[in-house]
Amino acid sequence: MTAPAANSPYAARPWLRHYDFWVPATANYPRRSLYQVLMIAAANYRDRPATQFLGAQLTYGEIRRQADRLAASLHAAGVGKGDRVGIMLPNCPQYIIAFWALMRLGAVVVNFNPLYTAREVEHQAKDSGIRMMITLDSIAPVILDLKQDCGMDCVIATTLEEYSSFPERTPPLPRGSLSFVDMIGQSPDLKLPHVEVDAEHDLAVLQYTGGTTGRSKGAMLTHYNVFANMIQTSLWGGYFTRKGEERVLLIIPMYHIYGMNVGMILAAWNGTQLILLPKFDVESLLNAFRDFKPTYFPGVPTLFISLLNHPRAMHSNLDQVRQFNSGSAPLPVEVIHQFEAMTGARLTEGYGLTEASPTTHSTPSLAKRKPGSVGLPFPDTECKIVDILTGDAEVPLGQEGELCIRGPQIMKGYWNRPEETRDTLRDGWLYTGDIARMDEDGFFYIVQRKKDMIIVSGFNVYPGEVEDVLFQNPAVQEAAVIGVPHAYRGEEPKAFVVLKPDAALTAEELKAFCAERLAKFKVPTRIEFVPGLPKSAVGKVLRRSLREMEKEKTK
Repeated sequence: MTAPAANSPYAARPWLRHYDFWVPATANYPRRSLYQVLMIAAANYRDRPATQFLGAQLTYGEIRRQADRLAASLHAAGVGKGDRVGIMLPNCPQYIIAFWALMRLGAVVVNFNPLYTAREVEHQAKDSGIRMMITLDSIAPVILDLKQDCGMDCVIATTLEEYSSFPERTPPLPRGSLSFVDMIGQSPDLKLPHVEVDAEHDLAVLQYTGGTTGRSKGAMLTHYNVFANMIQTSLWGGYFTRKGEERVLLIIPMYHIYGMNVGMILAAWNGTQLILLPKFDVESLLNAFRDFKPTYFPGVPTLFISLLNHPRAMHSNLDQVRQFNSGSAPLPVEVIHQFEAMTGARLTEGYGLTEASPTTHSTPSLAKRKPGSVGLPFPDTECKIVDILTGDAEVPLGQEGELCIRGPQIMKGYWNRPEETRDTLRDGWLYTGDIARMDEDGFFYIVQRKKDMIIVSGFNVYPGEVEDVLFQNPAVQEAAVIGVPHAYRGEEPKAFVVLKPDAALTAEELKAFCAERLAKFKVPTRIEFVPGLPKSAVGKVLRRSLREMEKEKTK
């Protein structure tokens, strides 16, 4: 292939050569409130089902009506532009209604994981300064105990039954909480304020990171950041999107940025029905594939591994899904090949992070494909790879370094953390903390989180590379690798392995398997067979938990 001229846009951005034919290199992005997305959805798809949840449906027209009524009640309770309000809900229609109600008021959504402990809730509530919390009846007592200490005005509670096909089974709400349903029902007059949103500066979401390097911190995402990233995602896959006809099976939680933007907001933009599952259960997931025949399924590696190893998967209509997409963590190439062989559908991969609203890279649909790569940068997304130690000089093509990203989807900074903001955002570039490389075609490969890299006798070992080999063993269902201290070599790789049901394999056999495929210093010197791996709410394996377990063993 002839090299592009030095003044060609392909010289600095070789990925543009491999864009699908409908994807533009650049676009103009809306500088309006995110609430415009719901307004457009309600106008264009008013009677189109927006949700499918526990046997009941809501249309886009109903979603807007209820969101506006909730906004009126929240306004009457004192919520205004810039106020932070917590949402601590699983995937359910109430999350969607609450999100859009807060966007209507120009307030800021602060997402809370429903699995958080009281200590974690307290830290995030105090750090963000939320005025109130919208949560489930089962969680409300914990929040009510924290209400005064955290400076909250009130706690609004709801039940999953209220938006199911059996609302008559709704249990009573905890004493001291306000009723979500009553707040919607008591606002028929819709006395809503006029709110002017400065999309490029006003926050829409304060999204807290997972806290893998200490206490979690809030990424400040503006209306412009989130809106732009949704438009980028829409442009990327728009050619094959049938507006008003798609069905997305959403088990990725909407309180996570991936499920919120790629799931809920993009769904409203396209008039898509969301099939909502409040928690992960492989049997319920397979039943949803069978009963509702989704056209698209966004997931994470552990979900695809669970499906791949389930005996019912072949008989649950997975072959009727038009697209599967994996994000949140690197997807082993062996899993891609096995899953595609089972379903006959394409399993694509993408990359993103909370600080980027979240997506920055994705696999093209018809252009060149490279399994194992996270694909190409989105339109208007610049990327560079710099040396790991200083973060200054760009490394030569094909070499590994820290991935840096610049684009309209990049956050404003971290909430109340100016020093960490300066460390992460430099001259407009987001330093991701991920080690990556780019090939001659502009495809990117995520090698590892910088902090997860293992250094054995001065040699870099990337856990993902070792895990890819472990997955190639037919007896292995899941695997995770961390570095553990070694007196002579500094660190050594240790593997935690989950075997498939009825599989038999010894540690020595697995080490020998790895030794045939890896350099000696990369082979796990210690292997521990475990019943399961610790995971985050979106199914990402938590290496930090494995490291903490190891520390406890050595005390």
